[in-house]
Amino acid sequence: MFAPSPRICRNNPWPGKPAPNYEEFSGNNFDLQEDATKAAILEKVMKGRQPAELMLRCTILDAAGNVKTISGQFKKSDLSMEHRLNARDLRKIDSRVPNLVPTILIRKEAILVNILHIRALVKADTVVLFDTYGSADSRLHSVFLYHLEHNLKAKGSGSPYEFRALESILLSVLSALEAEMVFIRNLVGGLLAELEDNIDHDRFKRLLHYSRRLASFKNRAKLVEEALEEVLGQDEDLTAMYLTDKKNNVLRGLQDHEELEVLLESFSKQVEEIVNEAENIESNVQSTQEIVELILDSNRNALLALDLQVSIGTMGIGSGALVAGFYGMNLANHLEESPYGFYGMTAVSTTLALLVAWAGFRRLAKIRKVGLSNTQNSSKPRRPWLPLPLRRRSPEGWFR
Repeated sequence: MFAPSPRICRNNPWPGKPAPNYEEFSGNNFDLQEDATKAAILEKVMKGRQPAELMLRCTILDAAGNVKTISGQFKKSDLSMEHRLNARDLRKIDSRVPNLVPTILIRKEAILVNILHIRALVKADTVVLFDTYGSADSRLHSVFLYHLEHNLKAKGSGSPYEFRALESILLSVLSALEAEMVFIRNLVGGLLAELEDNIDHDRFKRLLHYSRRLASFKNRAKLVEEALEEVLGQDEDLTAMYLTDKKNNVLRGLQDHEELEVLLESFSKQVEEIVNEAENIESNVQSTQEIVELILDSNRNALLALDLQVSIGTMGIGSGALVAGFYGMNLANHLEESPYGFYGMTAVSTTLALLVAWAGFRRLAKIRKVGLSNTQNSSKPRRPWLPLPLRRRSPEGWFR
């Protein structure tokens, strides 16, 4: 005799032991894969940051305004030690984010400026222009460098070295904002003029693109204005920006910063004008969008009204055809022998169709009347409007 074969359990391959939880195993494997992916990405990022971001490319101008070094490579640690800065002060200078918040940082012996395409370190006798690796702003430095060099050499103005450098930096920023403002204004103005002649899908897409670009520009200009206003609101920072006096051990009062305040206020007002112009252009774009939407709504309502008119005409013709259909049945109605039956029924059908169509068109005309107040249900005549002092006055005199 053969021994009975053991029963095979498909759900539990290990007899006498609890069945393993496959869902728990799959969940753990998924978590392990996710952790491994995160670790690999983190390792790749850290490897990319180690050698490259410790170096900065700089252009240095000396006290006479001459270019001492062009695109020289320096370590961040060496720059921090030489100019007595913290490592975190150079973080925003070396950042890879293209749209940074504009900042003007005042330190003990230097001023760090990070506004739009300008990233500079200003001291009492040195200007360091930074250009990070992979930055698209390096081409703008050549445009700005000539004016900076010329302004630093002009010692007859009487302004300290750091103020002449700061003036050149702010003038370059203002010129960049004005150039972009003129470019966007021409784009938007031309598109709005085209929309007055013809409205199509492509122009709407361009208007959306220009609106986003205008909003981005206005945001950048506002951030520049806020950075200048933040410095103007701090008397201690304004006094600390007199680096030449600090180097020569000249003591200044907390409120003795009129020259620098006038310089910053001048640029702040010009940036404010650019912001106001951007807001006006944005308001014109919004007004044009609202007008275009009204025109499209009007055209859509006209199409709907045309559809209703066709439906009403079809209903009138169907009403007349209904009468003809009744008499078109093969039933005796004693009109077959009448010589005027055809003309009579044609007249009745046509009259009924015209009456139904006229009633429908009249009702549609009443519905399409739009007013600021609903006067259809009011049977009483409305009094003419009078100013408040004349409402109680009659031809004989005032009511008592």
